[in-house]
Amino acid sequence: VEGAWVGAWRPHRPRGLISAQFTSPGPKYAIPGTTGHLAHNPTKAKAPAYTFRGAKPPPADSCSPGPSYYVQPCVTRTGKHVAPAQHICGRPTIKTEVTPGPSDYSTEKASRHVYKRPPEQSMAFRHKDVHASQTPGPGTYTLPRLVGPNTTYTRASPCYSMAGRRKHHGPAEDLAKTPGPAAFAKVGLDVYKTRAPTYSM
Repeated sequence: VEGAWVGAWRPHRPRGLISAQFTSPGPKYAIPGTTGHLAHNPTKAKAPAYTFRGAKPPPADSCSPGPSYYVQPCVTRTGKHVAPAQHICGRPTIKTEVTPGPSDYSTEKASRHVYKRPPEQSMAFRHKDVHASQTPGPGTYTLPRLVGPNTTYTRASPCYSMAGRRKHHGPAEDLAKTPGPAAFAKVGLDVYKTRAPTYSM
């Protein structure tokens, strides 16, 4: 076998796909076709397509008359096309009922709704339920007060309370009982003035 081949080349399995195995430009391209209806190239114009289908099978419970019956020429797909004609038949039977006559109506009060008339008041007896129902009187209800600081639905004006001076064991008897300047705590200057810089260690 070694002598049958010329050169160093020997038949072997290819390492990858070669172009001779494909009819398309190559495996890297996937260009859609320009024929057919499915997977058509969107950049190309598509011709109108028509589908041919077979006839539907007749249903099992078909009740059509069949081709043995003759259809008149005046019958079209939109209905019967004939000249206008009148049908001659007997008078229909009418059931006669007893209806009220003109004298059965009372039209005396109709003029009150048709013609203008002055207003009038109707008089009647008081209803019986009015005597039985006892409504509460004005003194039954408790209304909220309208004077003072705590009112319900009105705006109260500012009010001040006045009391007498306390004389027993009060500052009025002995001025030594009044607090002096030393009785109050000393307030730092940083509270009401610019605070000086401080350092922490």
